[in-house]
Order: sequence, then C-alpha cells, then structure tokens
Amino acid sequence: MIKTTDYANLGFECRETHANYISYYKDGKWDEGMMKSDDCIKISAFSPALHYGQEAFEGLKAYRRKDGKVQLFRPDMNAKRLQDSCKRLLMPDVPVEKFIDAVEQVVKANEDLVPPYGSGATLYVRPFIIGVGRNLGVRPAKEYIFSVICSPVGSYFKGGLAPNKFVITEYDRAAPNGTGNSKVGGNYAASLYPHHMAKEMGYADCIYLDPLTHTKIDEVGAANFFGITYDNKFITPKSSSILPSITKKSLMYLAEHELGLEVVEGEVYIDKLDIFKEAGACGTAAVISPIGRIDMGEKHQIFFSETEVGPTVRKLYDLLTGIQYGDIEGPEGWTRIVK
Repeated sequence: MIKTTDYANLGFECRETHANYISYYKDGKWDEGMMKSDDCIKISAFSPALHYGQEAFEGLKAYRRKDGKVQLFRPDMNAKRLQDSCKRLLMPDVPVEKFIDAVEQVVKANEDLVPPYGSGATLYVRPFIIGVGRNLGVRPAKEYIFSVICSPVGSYFKGGLAPNKFVITEYDRAAPNGTGNSKVGGNYAASLYPHHMAKEMGYADCIYLDPLTHTKIDEVGAANFFGITYDNKFITPKSSSILPSITKKSLMYLAEHELGLEVVEGEVYIDKLDIFKEAGACGTAAVISPIGRIDMGEKHQIFFSETEVGPTVRKLYDLLTGIQYGDIEGPEGWTRIVK
C-alpha cells in the first residue's frame, strides 16, 4: 500500500509508482510493448506532439474491492474512445485488446499502490499516444508512442462529495466542429487560463458555453454537466463539442434503469436553469461533483443547496461508486477484475 494513511487529503497529484508501459509504432505496426521502471520518454525535439499537438489520452481508475481484489470500470469504453480520438488526429488505432492488456499490466505491477477499500482513493491510470520522430511540416507523424502511466489519487475536487460553486466563462474550450468531442491535449491547454481565473475568484472551476451562440452549457471544466428537473428528468447537454463521457453514459443508464428517471440529451440554456432542482458535474476524475451554485455575471442559480448534496445526486453517486468498488453488481461487462 502507499505509505500515507491520510487518504482523505491525498489529492489529485502525481506520485511515484513502480512501473509503466510503453509501446512503439513504426513501419505501420505496433511492437509488443514492454514495462519499464522510469516515467521518462526520449523523443526527437521535432516530434509533432510537441509542435502540432498530435496526441491523445485517456483516464480510468483501478478500484480496491472489499474482498481485496482490484477491478477496472468499463476499460473497453476508454479503449474505443481513444480510437475515436486517434482517428480525429490521423494517428494509428491502439487495438482494444492491446489497450486493456497494457492497462492491466500497469495495474498489476503497481497493485500494492492501489489504495485500500473504503479510503475513497483509487489508482488513476493514464493511457496516452503521441506522434514522434523527426518532422518539420504540418503533417502527421510516421512514428508513435503508446504509453500507460498511473498514480494513486484522492478526490479531484477538494472536499469530495460536496456542493461546489462554478462560474460561467466567456472563453471557449473548443471550436464548433473542432476537437471538443475528442480527448486531445489542445482542448485542455485552452482551458488552463479560464480555469485559473475561476480558481482565483474562489470557484471550483468554470463552465463553458456552446462556442457558437454562448447560450447553452457545454461542459463544466473538464467534466460533463447534468441536471435533475422538478419533474424528474435527467438532462445533459448534447453537442458536437462535448467529450463523450463514460461516467455520464453510465449515469444515464443508472438514472433510467435504477431510478426510473426520464433521460434526455438536449440543450441546457443558461437562462432556463431554474428547471433543475439538482445539478452536477461528472467524469472519471471527478466522479460526481454536486453543483450548488452557478454564477452568471449579475445573475446566479442555486440548486438543491450550497452546502448539502441533493438526494438524487447522492443516489446516483452511491450506485455508480457501488458498482465501481464491487459492492453492487452492475450491468454485464461494466467491471473487470485484474488477475
């Protein structure tokens, strides 16, 4: 186990691990890949990843179950989403089987670093692919590196499952018909400044509006938005510039099949937020962050409470984390024990 027992304050930071995975793509094919002990990669300074942002990544977690086993949550979905990102940036696919095998090798090599059951902490796993090799013109790389790294982490937002306040930003995270629905570094680079501004003003993060009209919610920082209406609908934005969240898709299923809510992917207008009694942000890192308040210039919207978690958000959180930690049996194929 990791040396600290202060899991509540573990935070979302990098920590040393035992080993990680690396594989090279050259002459049109991937090699078998290998494990290595250090997290350094040597590449050409001309690599397209450094100059043209030709890179994509994923994020998933390994969970310690009550029986001591370690399991993954829907890793096949992460593998397929990485393939979609690769297609958008003209990078070679990482086969689903290779992706899952690499993730499992890394988790097994660092199994003693998976935090204990009940701590609220997990082992965060970061697969990524970068375009490398000597290249000067704006064109795809001829060589690539696929790697999987990891780190024990705590809650993404300070305080765990507690309401946070967010602020609408005038900046855009992605362009219409851009790369917003791909998990690529450029989207996150664009978010650094508005995120910094939001934190400086005392908010957990900023909320991005649709880049075309600035009238509808797209994303909440690096997470997806969802709201629970007074007539018991689970509504989440639908947009070509939103990253398709695996956590959100899972919550949509649970909301409909376990809580009996009507699920709607549609438009969430900022001047109609009063239809929601509860709201939240969701994603692999954040899991669920209840939204207590959204500030919009001179206006604001308070949801269930600025200090208490709403009952529906809590039920969704308990269902999702119950499945992720193996306490609740989820739909077939949602979890995978690392052997």
